[in-house]
Amino acid sequence: MLADVTASLRLFGGLRSLRQRIRSAITAFGVTGSISVAPTAQAAWLLARVDGGFAVSIRTLSRRFMSVPVTAVPAARKFAEWFEGLGCTSIADVMRLPRAGLKKRCGTAVLDVLDRATAAAPEAHEWITMPPIFNERIELPDRIEHVEATLFAARRLTLQMTGWLASRKLAIARFVLSLEHERGRKAIPPTELEIALGEPTWHEEHLVRLLKERLARVELAAPVIALRLKAKDVREAEAPSDSLFPEPGGSIQDHARLMELLTARLGAENVLRPNPIADFRPEIAARWVPISSDYARAGRELPRDLPRPSWLLDKPIELIMRGHRPFYGTPLRMVSPGERIECGWQDEETVTRDYFVAEAENHMHYWIYRERVGVSDEREPRWFLHGLFG
Repeated sequence: MLADVTASLRLFGGLRSLRQRIRSAITAFGVTGSISVAPTAQAAWLLARVDGGFAVSIRTLSRRFMSVPVTAVPAARKFAEWFEGLGCTSIADVMRLPRAGLKKRCGTAVLDVLDRATAAAPEAHEWITMPPIFNERIELPDRIEHVEATLFAARRLTLQMTGWLASRKLAIARFVLSLEHERGRKAIPPTELEIALGEPTWHEEHLVRLLKERLARVELAAPVIALRLKAKDVREAEAPSDSLFPEPGGSIQDHARLMELLTARLGAENVLRPNPIADFRPEIAARWVPISSDYARAGRELPRDLPRPSWLLDKPIELIMRGHRPFYGTPLRMVSPGERIECGWQDEETVTRDYFVAEAENHMHYWIYRERVGVSDEREPRWFLHGLFG
């Protein structure tokens, strides 16, 4: 693979830093590689065939070619005995031969390679084209019985997917990791882990973290022999906007990544968000749904002009009275006007209440209500605790 990094050296912190990052990426893929740097692509390719090399100018390249055998040029291999008879063992030796005699004996193929390597002739290369979809599979070297051991191979697939996303300027919103089990008479279908993201991303660190959390919650039904990663939902990548004054607490993308991590670690059924129903009764209106569900995206906004507590009790607690004031640890003092709620006739669950925000002596705030009684009722109206403010 050839890459022109001339315009990117400052971005990656110089040649040494860039080479180190490439080595780390190659190691993460689980393969070995030889890295070389040269003024031309053809010269870099020749140096890479002899365990790499470093030459930043044509002058330096001439010295490096003294240690590159002439057989590194594929077109020169069939003339290896002739070159050996002339005492030419390296590319530098061949370059000192008369061009006319070399062309007559070996044709133009060897000269073309040398001319491209020394920038005497132009170079033309074919761009790498990525497939339209990502659906890659890795066979494991042995059966894996513990799910934690699959993370290394899953990370290799994730690296491939993020490279595919970056090359096509896409972001992933949903993907599936399939854990394939042994085949045969007792074959069972693959174990599939589907991961949906709140905000599309192409960052490898975040995707690997989500996979790690999901894999930690999986119990294998059978040993794993292969992994397959498939991109299900990809979208155009949006470039991040760097604000001069970033919002405190992180960006919207940071919040989305946190929710995705919590969902992967705790399960979708345990990460909820409010999705109130259009009903004035608090216990009916308060509905919580998984943060990734369609209901969560289409929920009704909470009332902005009325006080609502952060926590609503499943069942209101009746308060005792002391000195004609409701009591909950300490006497409660009303700090808001009353909000009257009368409804429920349509489903025979009528409520008639007056809600208040009450403050205790320790400055804690509670949402309490007083039930309304009719003129004919002989008992006094009771007070109940229904919610707690954060």
